[in-house]
Amino acid sequence: MTPHPSMMAKAKEILTDKQKQGIIEDFYVTRCGDDINLFLTHYKGEENSEVHGAAWECFEEATKLSKKMHLYAAGQDLLTDAFSGNVKGAGPGSAEMTFEERPSEPLLFFMADKTEPSVYSPILSKIYLDPFTTTGLVIDKRAKQGFDVEIQDVLDNKKVIMSSPEETLSILSLLGDTYRYAIKKVYSRAGLGPACVVSTDKLNMTAGSYVGKDDPVCICRCQSGFPSVGEYTQVFQQTWLAAGWMRGSHIGAVYPCSPENSNPVYYDGPPRMCCLGFQLCDGKLQGLEAPGVKGGDHQPVDVFGSDTWNLARENAIRASVMMRSQGPFMPSILGSEEMEYTSRPAVLEDLKKRFVSCDDEDADKKCCCGKKDKSDVE
Repeated sequence: MTPHPSMMAKAKEILTDKQKQGIIEDFYVTRCGDDINLFLTHYKGEENSEVHGAAWECFEEATKLSKKMHLYAAGQDLLTDAFSGNVKGAGPGSAEMTFEERPSEPLLFFMADKTEPSVYSPILSKIYLDPFTTTGLVIDKRAKQGFDVEIQDVLDNKKVIMSSPEETLSILSLLGDTYRYAIKKVYSRAGLGPACVVSTDKLNMTAGSYVGKDDPVCICRCQSGFPSVGEYTQVFQQTWLAAGWMRGSHIGAVYPCSPENSNPVYYDGPPRMCCLGFQLCDGKLQGLEAPGVKGGDHQPVDVFGSDTWNLARENAIRASVMMRSQGPFMPSILGSEEMEYTSRPAVLEDLKKRFVSCDDEDADKKCCCGKKDKSDVE
């Protein structure tokens, strides 16, 4: 339900050393549910092997500790024993963006647990495509120029970039299929660079079977040509349904909360969402702590930590209870395509063998065990 404190401490120890070596500029270690999350800043560009290697070392060493303590599913998200220069495709989800720091650079870090990468797609669609949500799309001169949306086909490893507002309806026609399509990045059309980036790694697609549900993250830039902090957050007052939850096989409501309250305690969920806010200051993270703090000792703004979100949390639980009341029936459980990566195919394999053609005249005389009935009485 939560990473052991010693695992979090080990990650902080490793990254403190990497900061001293100059591999990273700054960092913060946190969690969402039972997953460790690492925030890293650096000047080495995206997919840098040293930076990715630092993250991999954290996860690897934390896994060793969890195995010593016999914790359940220790290291299940690590799909390889050897680091190959990049964490992508190796299990952990990752989101990176490169941009020129503005005079004031507010950042929001969203973290989710027990759900899928496309959990962010309807949320980001409301934020970047809907002027009834984001007034800046109407009154902010740069935001009014719109955004380019990179959509990934996560099943076929393809992508397309579409522009809003011209192609808003076409964008939504793709994103409605949350199993196949997901927002990867959003770019400012006013020349400000990336607005947000999402981790779209699907763990079960990489592993070939269910080894744990995805725990996607999303980084967003705020204000001055981008949506404001309030425009990013207000959409969480409504209830969002997403795939994941128990065994990665159910639909549940997104529960906005602080990291401290993100333990998946109700049916291994429901899907959790945390949001932490920082300022980026000369390549370093600045929270509520005194300036110049090193070693990851930051105090971010816990966006969902206040009672402002009590009603949203209550509604999420009500919706989740309603979905659970459907038991093993759709739409509580996922469709057959997504269930292919769970343990369900093995259960159905034996049952499929017992099906016979509806045109078989003797079919009605067979009992449930597949043997001929002794009686010919109809």
